[in-house]
Amino acid sequence: MSADPRVSIHPDSTVLMAAIAARLITKLVDIQDKHGEATVVLTGGSMGIGSLKAVAESPAAPAVDWSKVNFWWGDERFVTADDAERNARQAHEALLSHIPVDPARVHVPGAAGDFGTPEEAAEDYARRLAEAAAAEHAADTSDERPEHARMLPRFDVVLLGVGPDAHVASLFPEQAGIREKELSVVGVRNSPKPPPARISLTLPAINTASEVWMVVAGEDKAGAVGLALAGANPVQVPAAGPRGRDRTLWLIDENAASRVPEQLVRKGLAGA
Repeated sequence: MSADPRVSIHPDSTVLMAAIAARLITKLVDIQDKHGEATVVLTGGSMGIGSLKAVAESPAAPAVDWSKVNFWWGDERFVTADDAERNARQAHEALLSHIPVDPARVHVPGAAGDFGTPEEAAEDYARRLAEAAAAEHAADTSDERPEHARMLPRFDVVLLGVGPDAHVASLFPEQAGIREKELSVVGVRNSPKPPPARISLTLPAINTASEVWMVVAGEDKAGAVGLALAGANPVQVPAAGPRGRDRTLWLIDENAASRVPEQLVRKGLAGA
């Protein structure tokens, strides 16, 4: 479990997305130098997709060997595969169609039409995660992660947006998903944000990641950011729950930072 979250504040969302892109490119290069490959868990939303577009536009993007990056999603909308609301489709348009990815390393969650219910799609996604973890562990028996973490592939970076209601992935306040302790993936049927049917990684799954990056912009998110960083209960404030094993980084703009707790500033844990 990581120490206190670090907060990095940027002037506006445009600068923030460029900074996220630069950090992600550098991180992936460093991880590939160490492990030969890297794994990133993507998020949707304006910040998540905007950051992926910034990666595609960066002159430094070719420094990453994209054919050796594994892509998973933190959550997905349970709609048809060609629906414009799909996070995977938006990520493909923003980044994946512009870089030389290995299609076998792009793990898209199940869609409506392929599965009858979000629960069935969640079970399939959990199965694929477990199979990837087993193959990874067989190839690297020196994996020093805790046993529960080895039930999932190594997540080097998990990107997460935050909603105005403080939801992360598709884990919403007070709902069953944020309370889940055992499963790695859950089906969601009553999302307060349309579309109502989704699938999502659970908080225990997210927290197996080496690093969790919370990417947030806008004054409408400031309350959620403030509550999360003040240590609220994740059941009421899901954004308070994600913690990387090595690092938890909040990458936010000045508008979203307006209610960052003063104690973080005093400790030197928040700044540019």
